Amino acid sequence: MDISKKDSIDMNFKHVTVIGLARSGVAVAKLAQEVGAHVFFSDASDSTIVKKAFNELQKYGIDGEINGHTDKIYDADLWVISPGVPKNAEIIQNAQSKDIPIVSEIEFASWFTLAPILAITGSNGKTTTAHMLYEMCKTKDIHPVLSGNVGNAFANVVRNDLTIPDEKRVHILEISSFQMEFIQHFKPYISLFLNLTPDHLNRYDDMDDYVSAKMNMWSNQTHNDFLVFNADDEMLSERIAPAQATKIPFSLKSDSHVLFKLNDTKIYDKEHATLIKLDEIALPGKHNLSNYLGSATSASLLGIAPSRISQVMKTFCGVPHRLENVGTVKGVTYINDSKATNIDAVKVALESFNSPILLILGGRDKGGNFLSLYPHTHLVKEVLTIGESEEAIATVLGDAVRLRSCGSLMSAVEVAHSNAQPGDVVLLSPGCASFDQFDNYEHRGDVFRELVQGLKEYS
Repeated sequence: MDISKKDSIDMNFKHVTVIGLARSGVAVAKLAQEVGAHVFFSDASDSTIVKKAFNELQKYGIDGEINGHTDKIYDADLWVISPGVPKNAEIIQNAQSKDIPIVSEIEFASWFTLAPILAITGSNGKTTTAHMLYEMCKTKDIHPVLSGNVGNAFANVVRNDLTIPDEKRVHILEISSFQMEFIQHFKPYISLFLNLTPDHLNRYDDMDDYVSAKMNMWSNQTHNDFLVFNADDEMLSERIAPAQATKIPFSLKSDSHVLFKLNDTKIYDKEHATLIKLDEIALPGKHNLSNYLGSATSASLLGIAPSRISQVMKTFCGVPHRLENVGTVKGVTYINDSKATNIDAVKVALESFNSPILLILGGRDKGGNFLSLYPHTHLVKEVLTIGESEEAIATVLGDAVRLRSCGSLMSAVEVAHSNAQPGDVVLLSPGCASFDQFDNYEHRGDVFRELVQGLKEYS
């Protein structure tokens, strides 16, 4: 099947194999059927989630297999893969040797929408920024919908819009590096790049390989599109240099070529009109201020009024699982930062508090440098480790900080409850993936919230 020209792609009666039955896999299978394809799905797992997805797709008349891949997957004109399938997987290499084109769910869904796409990526802050932008764009002239790596799957949103079109639609997508590995035509109107720090090094060969995947997000943009980027990130500024899109920087340090400038008391525009006073901003923290500037810049390019942008800055209080205060028990504050799945996110979390911290750290190691946390642990009373990475954490931090192996999140919360004093912060900021013990970071954060609720009920 020739997919080199987007305008000539016709899915009628084409055979499409969907690999992976996570949220995006189910969504893209339904979309592919909707646009006329014969769909076959396949997943190597037989987990509860996969079995549920299997039953759901069978009700839609879509056939497939779970608990392993058979040769049926190669009877295809096109493959669409879930982001959880690594590009070096054996089945991927086999499909490529058979000249089967392979695309991501994000790529496939983008073929069937003409609405502008505002895509957000970065190593940290994507989810918070995506929600900020969604709130800023909710106006009478723009009907945004949030999808991608957060909330609904992009393919679901596109399929719904095929049924009920919305001429005011704007897609706001949180994008991960995984979703950009198999891109052909995907082209945002606005690409927003927040930062680049080491992440997912258990999946990529090195940092350059990881960054290259993210850079695919601007690869199809032209001078009619915009690339908004954090000019304070030197690596990012260097890597986006070849992009053809119109580049618009934002910065906490520089006022050169930015749409919104910053001083000690306010954010203001090129005409020196005040956008917002710093003490009016709802979310504290230097990292959030950078996210706000990126959001404001992108929203402004979409024509959002400064009054709407500042209103959201005053009222937006963050998202679940990102420095989320889930309660106070006997004077101890419990913070759910389950979204912190890499080491740099943990550093941001540690620098966000002025109180003694009991840090719950660990999960499935993504290749992060745990030792780099040490300079940020001046307020950490104790590190409580969980999950598969406990031994790796103990090896590099065991002699540097007080550290206790807890195994499970439940055990860590119990130990924290026993050891914390009034005024302390118990911080779940794992710095690792969740898949050793949980379905995803949301599941991990929800369990933490429930455990804290249990402490409140029995205190």
